[in-house]
Amino acid sequence: MRYNVKIADKIIGDGHPCFIIAEIGINHNGSVALAKKMIDEAVEAGCDAVKFQKRTVTKVYTPEELDVYRPNYYGSTNRDLKMGLELSYEDYCTIDAYCKEKKIMWFASCWDIDSVDFIEQFNVPCHKVASAMLTDDEFLLKLKSLGKPILLSTGMSTMEEIRHAVNLLGEENLVIYHCTSTYPSSHNEINLRVIETFRKEFKCPIGYSGHEKGLLPSILSVELGANSVERHITTDRTLWGSDQAASLEPEGLRRMVRDIREVHKVLGDGIKVVYESEIPVKNKLRKSSKNEAVV
Repeated sequence: MRYNVKIADKIIGDGHPCFIIAEIGINHNGSVALAKKMIDEAVEAGCDAVKFQKRTVTKVYTPEELDVYRPNYYGSTNRDLKMGLELSYEDYCTIDAYCKEKKIMWFASCWDIDSVDFIEQFNVPCHKVASAMLTDDEFLLKLKSLGKPILLSTGMSTMEEIRHAVNLLGEENLVIYHCTSTYPSSHNEINLRVIETFRKEFKCPIGYSGHEKGLLPSILSVELGANSVERHITTDRTLWGSDQAASLEPEGLRRMVRDIREVHKVLGDGIKVVYESEIPVKNKLRKSSKNEAVV
Protein backbone atom coordinates (compact mmCIF):
# COMPACT_ATOMS: atom_id res chain seq x y z
CA MET A 1 0.00 0.00 0.00
CA ARG A 2 1.26 3.47 -0.92
CA TYR A 3 0.31 6.30 1.42
CA ASN A 4 -1.22 9.63 0.44
CA VAL A 5 -0.38 12.84 2.29
CA LYS A 6 -3.00 15.52 2.87
CA ILE A 7 -1.83 19.14 3.11
CA ALA A 8 -4.69 21.56 3.81
CA ASP A 9 -7.23 20.79 1.05
CA LYS A 10 -4.68 19.11 -1.27
CA ILE A 11 -3.69 15.44 -1.46
CA ILE A 12 -0.25 14.32 -2.60
CA GLY A 13 -0.20 10.81 -3.98
CA ASP A 14 -0.92 8.53 -6.91
CA GLY A 15 -4.13 9.36 -8.73
CA HIS A 16 -4.14 12.98 -7.56
CA PRO A 17 -2.99 16.12 -9.42
CA CYS A 18 0.71 16.88 -9.06
CA PHE A 19 1.31 19.17 -6.06
CA ILE A 20 3.41 22.05 -7.41
CA ILE A 21 5.48 24.23 -5.08
CA ALA A 22 6.90 27.58 -6.15
CA GLU A 23 10.05 28.02 -4.09
CA ILE A 24 10.55 31.71 -3.37
CA GLY A 25 13.29 30.79 -0.91
CA ILE A 26 15.56 33.79 -0.48
CA ASN A 27 14.98 35.21 -3.97
CA HIS A 28 12.92 37.99 -2.38
CA ASN A 29 16.27 39.53 -1.33
CA GLY A 30 14.71 40.74 1.91
CA SER A 31 11.91 42.64 0.15
CA VAL A 32 8.26 41.92 0.97
CA ALA A 33 7.22 43.79 -2.17
CA LEU A 34 9.32 41.43 -4.29
CA ALA A 35 7.97 38.43 -2.36
CA LYS A 36 4.43 39.55 -3.18
CA LYS A 37 5.27 39.73 -6.89
CA MET A 38 6.49 36.13 -6.77
CA ILE A 39 3.37 35.03 -4.88
CA ASP A 40 1.32 36.62 -7.68
CA GLU A 41 3.48 34.78 -10.21
CA ALA A 42 2.78 31.44 -8.49
CA VAL A 43 -0.96 32.09 -8.25
CA GLU A 44 -1.24 33.12 -11.90
CA ALA A 45 0.68 30.01 -13.01
CA GLY A 46 -1.60 27.70 -11.02
CA CYS A 47 0.82 26.50 -8.32
CA ASP A 48 -0.50 24.88 -5.16
CA ALA A 49 1.86 26.54 -2.69
CA VAL A 50 4.75 28.93 -2.23
CA LYS A 51 7.69 28.22 0.03
CA PHE A 52 10.21 30.41 1.84
CA GLN A 53 13.43 29.68 3.75
CA LYS A 54 13.92 30.69 7.39
CA ARG A 55 17.14 30.81 9.40
CA THR A 56 18.09 32.08 12.83
CA VAL A 57 21.33 33.48 11.51
CA THR A 58 23.25 33.42 14.80
CA LYS A 59 22.28 29.76 15.38
CA VAL A 60 23.00 28.46 11.88
CA TYR A 61 26.39 30.20 11.45
CA THR A 62 29.31 30.66 13.83
CA PRO A 63 30.57 34.16 14.68
CA GLU A 64 33.71 33.38 12.67
CA GLU A 65 31.64 32.51 9.59
CA LEU A 66 29.53 35.64 9.97
CA ASP A 67 32.56 37.92 10.33
CA VAL A 68 34.14 36.76 7.07
CA TYR A 69 34.76 39.65 4.67
CA ARG A 70 32.27 39.22 1.81
CA PRO A 71 31.23 42.29 -0.15
CA ASN A 72 27.58 41.89 -1.05
CA TYR A 73 24.25 43.57 -1.74
CA TYR A 74 23.80 44.49 1.95
CA GLY A 75 27.30 45.30 3.21
CA SER A 76 30.82 43.94 3.50
CA THR A 77 30.54 40.80 5.65
CA ASN A 78 28.82 37.44 5.55
CA ARG A 79 26.75 38.65 8.53
CA ASP A 80 25.43 41.58 6.48
CA LEU A 81 24.44 39.17 3.72
CA LYS A 82 22.70 36.59 5.89
CA MET A 83 20.84 39.18 7.97
CA GLY A 84 19.81 41.08 4.85
CA LEU A 85 18.13 38.00 3.39
CA GLU A 86 15.96 37.33 6.46
CA LEU A 87 12.39 38.58 6.74
CA SER A 88 11.03 39.88 10.05
CA TYR A 89 7.98 38.73 12.02
CA GLU A 90 6.07 41.71 10.65
CA ASP A 91 7.14 40.76 7.12
CA TYR A 92 5.81 37.24 7.56
CA CYS A 93 2.55 38.60 8.99
CA THR A 94 2.17 40.55 5.75
CA ILE A 95 3.04 37.49 3.67
CA ASP A 96 0.63 35.30 5.63
CA ALA A 97 -2.22 37.77 5.09
CA TYR A 98 -1.34 38.18 1.40
CA CYS A 99 -1.31 34.42 0.75
CA LYS A 100 -4.70 34.09 2.44
CA GLU A 101 -6.03 36.89 0.26
CA LYS A 102 -4.65 35.19 -2.85
CA LYS A 103 -5.87 31.76 -1.67
CA ILE A 104 -2.53 29.98 -1.87
CA MET A 105 -0.86 28.11 0.97
CA TRP A 106 2.64 28.92 2.14
CA PHE A 107 5.23 27.25 4.34
CA ALA A 108 9.00 27.25 4.76
CA SER A 109 12.22 25.28 4.89
CA CYS A 110 13.60 25.98 8.36
CA TRP A 111 17.30 25.60 9.05
CA ASP A 112 17.19 25.41 12.85
CA ILE A 113 14.76 24.59 15.65
CA ASP A 114 14.21 28.25 16.65
CA SER A 115 13.10 28.94 13.07
CA VAL A 116 10.60 26.08 13.31
CA ASP A 117 9.08 27.70 16.41
CA PHE A 118 9.05 31.05 14.60
CA ILE A 119 7.25 29.69 11.52
CA GLU A 120 4.83 27.68 13.66
CA GLN A 121 3.37 31.00 14.89
CA PHE A 122 1.64 31.17 11.51
CA ASN A 123 0.11 27.68 11.71
CA VAL A 124 1.65 26.56 8.43
CA PRO A 125 0.13 23.35 6.99
CA CYS A 126 3.43 21.44 6.68
CA HIS A 127 7.19 21.75 6.96
CA LYS A 128 9.91 21.25 4.35
CA VAL A 129 13.26 19.74 5.31
CA ALA A 130 16.10 21.24 3.29
CA SER A 131 18.68 18.74 2.07
CA ALA A 132 21.24 20.28 4.42
CA MET A 133 19.08 19.30 7.42
CA LEU A 134 18.45 15.66 6.46
CA THR A 135 21.12 14.29 8.85
CA ASP A 136 20.12 16.44 11.86
CA ASP A 137 18.18 13.95 14.01
CA GLU A 138 17.23 16.49 16.68
CA PHE A 139 15.77 18.76 14.03
CA LEU A 140 13.84 15.93 12.34
CA LEU A 141 12.38 14.76 15.65
CA LYS A 142 11.28 18.31 16.40
CA LEU A 143 9.31 18.39 13.14
CA LYS A 144 7.86 14.93 13.77
CA SER A 145 6.61 16.05 17.19
CA LEU A 146 4.42 18.67 15.50
CA GLY A 147 2.31 16.01 13.79
CA LYS A 148 2.22 17.86 10.47
CA PRO A 149 3.16 16.59 7.00
CA ILE A 150 6.90 16.67 6.34
CA LEU A 151 8.44 17.19 2.90
CA LEU A 152 11.99 15.81 2.83
CA SER A 153 14.59 16.89 0.25
CA THR A 154 17.42 14.41 -0.35
CA GLY A 155 20.13 16.35 -2.18
CA MET A 156 23.78 15.48 -1.36
CA SER A 157 22.54 12.48 0.68
CA THR A 158 23.41 8.79 0.48
CA MET A 159 20.72 6.09 0.48
CA GLU A 160 21.85 5.11 3.98
CA GLU A 161 21.34 8.67 5.23
CA ILE A 162 17.94 8.84 3.54
CA ARG A 163 16.83 5.51 5.02
CA HIS A 164 17.88 6.69 8.48
CA ALA A 165 15.86 9.91 8.14
CA VAL A 166 12.81 8.03 6.85
CA ASN A 167 13.02 5.50 9.70
CA LEU A 168 13.13 8.41 12.13
CA LEU A 169 10.19 10.26 10.57
CA GLY A 170 8.00 7.35 9.49
CA GLU A 171 6.38 7.11 6.06
CA GLU A 172 2.71 7.85 6.79
CA ASN A 173 2.94 11.65 6.77
CA LEU A 174 6.01 12.08 4.61
CA VAL A 175 6.84 13.10 1.03
CA ILE A 176 10.39 12.36 -0.18
CA TYR A 177 11.86 14.62 -2.87
CA HIS A 178 14.62 13.52 -5.21
CA CYS A 179 17.04 16.43 -5.51
CA THR A 180 20.51 17.37 -6.74
CA SER A 181 21.99 20.18 -4.64
CA THR A 182 23.84 22.03 -7.38
CA TYR A 183 22.62 25.45 -8.54
CA PRO A 184 22.03 25.06 -11.43
CA SER A 185 22.19 21.27 -11.87
CA SER A 186 23.62 19.86 -15.09
CA HIS A 187 21.47 17.33 -16.93
CA ASN A 188 24.00 14.52 -16.49
CA GLU A 189 23.69 14.85 -12.68
CA ILE A 190 19.89 15.07 -12.37
CA ASN A 191 19.35 11.27 -12.54
CA LEU A 192 15.55 11.28 -12.57
CA ARG A 193 15.39 7.49 -12.35
CA VAL A 194 16.13 7.87 -8.65
CA ILE A 195 12.40 8.67 -8.43
CA GLU A 196 11.71 5.10 -9.54
CA THR A 197 14.25 3.80 -7.02
CA PHE A 198 12.53 5.71 -4.22
CA ARG A 199 9.09 4.48 -5.31
CA LYS A 200 10.28 0.87 -5.13
CA GLU A 201 11.74 1.25 -1.63
CA PHE A 202 9.42 3.69 0.13
CA LYS A 203 5.63 3.64 0.55
CA CYS A 204 5.20 7.41 0.79
CA PRO A 205 4.64 9.82 -2.12
CA ILE A 206 7.78 10.78 -4.05
CA GLY A 207 8.45 14.25 -5.43
CA TYR A 208 11.12 16.09 -7.37
CA SER A 209 12.85 19.30 -6.29
CA GLY A 210 14.67 20.69 -9.33
CA HIS A 211 17.52 23.18 -9.58
CA GLU A 212 18.16 22.84 -13.31
CA LYS A 213 17.87 25.39 -16.05
CA GLY A 214 14.84 24.85 -18.25
CA LEU A 215 11.72 22.73 -17.86
CA LEU A 216 12.33 19.26 -19.28
CA PRO A 217 13.48 17.39 -16.13
CA SER A 218 10.63 18.78 -14.02
CA ILE A 219 8.03 17.70 -16.57
CA LEU A 220 9.64 14.28 -17.12
CA SER A 221 9.73 13.66 -13.37
CA VAL A 222 5.94 13.39 -13.34
CA GLU A 223 6.04 10.68 -16.01
CA LEU A 224 8.47 8.74 -13.80
CA GLY A 225 6.07 8.92 -10.85
CA ALA A 226 6.70 12.20 -9.06
CA ASN A 227 3.58 13.24 -7.13
CA SER A 228 4.96 16.71 -6.41
CA VAL A 229 7.35 19.11 -8.11
CA GLU A 230 9.17 22.04 -6.53
CA ARG A 231 11.06 24.73 -8.45
CA HIS A 232 12.69 28.00 -7.44
CA ILE A 233 11.00 31.04 -8.97
CA THR A 234 12.02 34.64 -9.60
CA THR A 235 10.72 37.69 -11.39
CA ASP A 236 14.03 38.07 -13.23
CA ARG A 237 17.01 35.69 -13.34
CA THR A 238 19.40 38.64 -13.63
CA LEU A 239 18.50 39.86 -10.14
CA TRP A 240 21.18 39.71 -7.45
CA GLY A 241 21.31 36.42 -5.56
CA SER A 242 22.88 32.96 -5.66
CA ASP A 243 19.63 31.09 -6.45
CA GLN A 244 18.37 33.30 -9.27
CA ALA A 245 20.14 31.46 -12.13
CA ALA A 246 18.43 28.15 -11.25
CA SER A 247 14.99 29.77 -10.96
CA LEU A 248 12.04 30.04 -13.32
CA GLU A 249 10.77 33.39 -14.53
CA PRO A 250 6.98 33.90 -14.85
CA GLU A 251 6.61 32.55 -18.39
CA GLY A 252 8.75 29.50 -17.65
CA LEU A 253 6.76 28.74 -14.51
CA ARG A 254 3.47 29.09 -16.36
CA ARG A 255 4.64 26.72 -19.10
CA MET A 256 5.94 24.16 -16.59
CA VAL A 257 2.70 24.08 -14.62
CA ARG A 258 0.66 23.86 -17.84
CA ASP A 259 2.70 20.93 -19.15
CA ILE A 260 2.80 19.07 -15.83
CA ARG A 261 -1.00 19.29 -15.65
CA GLU A 262 -1.18 17.67 -19.11
CA VAL A 263 1.25 14.78 -18.50
CA HIS A 264 -1.25 12.24 -17.14
CA LYS A 265 -3.76 13.18 -19.83
CA VAL A 266 -1.19 12.66 -22.58
CA LEU A 267 0.05 9.35 -21.12
CA GLY A 268 -3.48 7.94 -20.99
CA ASP A 269 -4.40 4.51 -19.63
CA GLY A 270 -2.41 2.31 -22.01
CA ILE A 271 -5.47 0.63 -23.54
CA LYS A 272 -5.38 0.75 -27.33
CA VAL A 273 -8.69 1.91 -28.79
CA VAL A 274 -9.99 3.60 -31.93
CA TYR A 275 -11.33 6.97 -30.85
CA GLU A 276 -14.61 8.35 -32.13
CA SER A 277 -12.67 11.26 -33.64
CA GLU A 278 -10.66 8.78 -35.74
CA ILE A 279 -13.65 7.05 -37.37
CA PRO A 280 -14.38 9.74 -40.00
CA VAL A 281 -10.68 9.79 -40.90
CA LYS A 282 -10.62 5.99 -41.04
CA ASN A 283 -13.67 5.86 -43.28
CA LYS A 284 -12.11 8.42 -45.60
CA LEU A 285 -8.53 7.15 -45.80
CA ARG A 286 -8.50 3.41 -45.21
CA LYS A 287 -9.36 0.97 -47.96
CA SER A 288 -11.91 -1.64 -46.96
CA SER A 289 -10.67 -5.10 -46.15
CA LYS A 290 -12.47 -8.37 -45.68
CA ASN A 291 -10.35 -8.96 -42.57
CA GLU A 292 -10.99 -5.56 -40.99
CA ALA A 293 -12.84 -5.70 -37.70
CA VAL A 294 -16.09 -3.82 -37.36
CA VAL A 295 -15.77 -0.75 -35.12
